[in-house]
Amino acid sequence: MVAKKILVVGSSNVDFVVKTKKLPSSGETFMGESFSFIDGGKGANQAVAAKRLGGEVYFMGKIGEDGFGRSVLNTLQREQINIEMVIVDKTKLTGIAVVTVNDRGENTIVVVPGANETLSVKDFKDKITNIKDFDVIMLQLEIPLETVEYIVDVAFHNNIMVILNPAPAKELSDKFIKKLSIITPNELEAEILTGVNIDSESSAYEAAKILKSKGVDSVIITMGAKGAYLLSDEFIGWIGTSYVNVVDTTAAGDTFNGALAVALSENKSLRKAVEFACKAASYSVTKMGAQSSIPYLADIS
Repeated sequence: MVAKKILVVGSSNVDFVVKTKKLPSSGETFMGESFSFIDGGKGANQAVAAKRLGGEVYFMGKIGEDGFGRSVLNTLQREQINIEMVIVDKTKLTGIAVVTVNDRGENTIVVVPGANETLSVKDFKDKITNIKDFDVIMLQLEIPLETVEYIVDVAFHNNIMVILNPAPAKELSDKFIKKLSIITPNELEAEILTGVNIDSESSAYEAAKILKSKGVDSVIITMGAKGAYLLSDEFIGWIGTSYVNVVDTTAAGDTFNGALAVALSENKSLRKAVEFACKAASYSVTKMGAQSSIPYLADIS
């Protein structure tokens, strides 16, 4: 079987990760336990996840002409991800994220987008000669919304599957949502998009139903250790996950999305793809860091 090509368009950052006993309150200062630099960014994380889990992956993003940008490129090359569409911006620094993780694996993240915020429609047009070369396109919202909307529109008119991870959550038009194949918010992002506070299977269904009514083919609401809620034409219901010892939840959602794209590129059913994605995400939370926590296929087989 010829591998289907996955295009990830999105952000790449270097993460500054601080491990602490607890997350600080406003105005509070206390000593952290450890500090590390780890390559991250939702787009790059999802590309790494898809590649490690068996996908043929191409990445488009923007980095600065600096040491952090070189680190991002080196990592993507080491992962054997195609980087021909990565652009160097000579006026902006590479994006960074400051991540604080407590001893329960919970985190807070502050992102400074840098070069990511200059990835334009023109950049996409210049780099993509034939969008039909790709079978699945993954997008997030750490690059300009105008660019995301353009890519979705082109993919829609070429009948290409688009998976949108709407993070960080932004207001999205119904016209935009109806062109998506799959939308994968977590419970907070789903609440922002629908106004429904998700605290049960019934409320997850209510939020998913609102999104589905806007025209998106399938809705997957991820809820961490509880698993994911799927609303599609083929299946409606909760897909659980196994209990694991949570160390750090950073990049769990990115791992989920990368795994989902791979499974769908292999023609798995959406339900089976979500089960696979839950398994991969569960593994990732047992490790520290973003890309450093993403499993290889052998880890979850």
